[in-house]
Amino acid sequence: MEIEILHIADCPNWREAGARVAAALRDLRAQDVPVRFTLVTTPDEAGRVAFAGSPTILVDGTDAFPSDGLTKDLACRIYRVGGRFAGTPSLADLRGVLMERMTSRSE
Repeated sequence: MEIEILHIADCPNWREAGARVAAALRDLRAQDVPVRFTLVTTPDEAGRVAFAGSPTILVDGTDAFPSDGLTKDLACRIYRVGGRFAGTPSLADLRGVLMERMTSRSE
């Protein structure tokens, strides 16, 4: 499994997203899975990757939380967490997505 977090410099949420991904991987006993951080610096670069705002969490190249929100705008992303808006997915949501991806890979 490969995890990549796409982010912009001005978004404060990418570090927290990285910490939550690391915690979810630890909880799933998969802490050996590397997490790569990629700084998106231009609209053209955002258009070449699966960028849906910062942070976008990709698992094996696919958005962990798919939306219709692909963008070339260098902007922060908003997630729905428990009926409200947040700058990162919850730890529980990340755990669920990663467990699902790990299970589907082993079948």
